[in-house]
Amino acid sequence: MSKPDPSQGKKERNKTIRWVVTIFLVTIFVSAVISMVSEEIIQKSGLLVSFLILLVIVLIGIIFDIVGVAVTSADESPFHSMAARKVPGAQQAIHLLRNAERVSSICNDVVGDICGVISGSAAATISAQLLAKFNFSWPTLIALLMSALVSGLTVGGKAIGKTFAVNSSTKIVHFAAKVIAFFSGKKALSNSKK
Repeated sequence: MSKPDPSQGKKERNKTIRWVVTIFLVTIFVSAVISMVSEEIIQKSGLLVSFLILLVIVLIGIIFDIVGVAVTSADESPFHSMAARKVPGAQQAIHLLRNAERVSSICNDVVGDICGVISGSAAATISAQLLAKFNFSWPTLIALLMSALVSGLTVGGKAIGKTFAVNSSTKIVHFAAKVIAFFSGKKALSNSKK
C-alpha cells in the first residue's frame, strides 16, 4: 500500500484556500455593484418598473439555481459522444461537469445568495415607494407582504426549478455550455481582430 503524498495534500489545501478567498472577494464586489445599481434604478423608477426589476432579480436567482443543480446531477458520458461528433458546447459541458462543485458553488451560493439579498432590499425599496404613494393604515403590513411575496416567489420557483433541473439535467447543462461556447467564440473573435 502506497503512502499518500503530503505535498499533493498541501497543494490541494492551498488550491481550496485560494478558491475560497477568490470567491469571497468576488462575491463582495459583485454584490456591492449589483446592489448599488439595482437600488439606484429602482429608486428612480415607477412602481411597475420596480416590480419588473424585482421579478427579474428573483428569476435570475432561480435560473442559476437550476443550472447549479443540473450540473451536479448530470452524467458526463452523453457529452463525450457529442464532443466526438463536434457538437457545439459539448467540450464546455464536460468542463462544467468536471468542475461541478465550483460551478454549483458559483450558481447556487454566489449568484443565488446575491439575488436573495438584492431582492430583499429591492422589496424594501418598493415597500417605501408604496407607502409614499398610498396612505395605508398598517404600513408594517406592506413591508411584511412584500417580504413574503419575494420569499414565496424565490422558494417556490427554486422548488419547481430543482425538479426540472434533475429531470432535464443533460439538456440544461448543454444549453448553459452552448451559451458559454457562444460568448467564448465572440471573445476569441474579438481578440483575433486586435
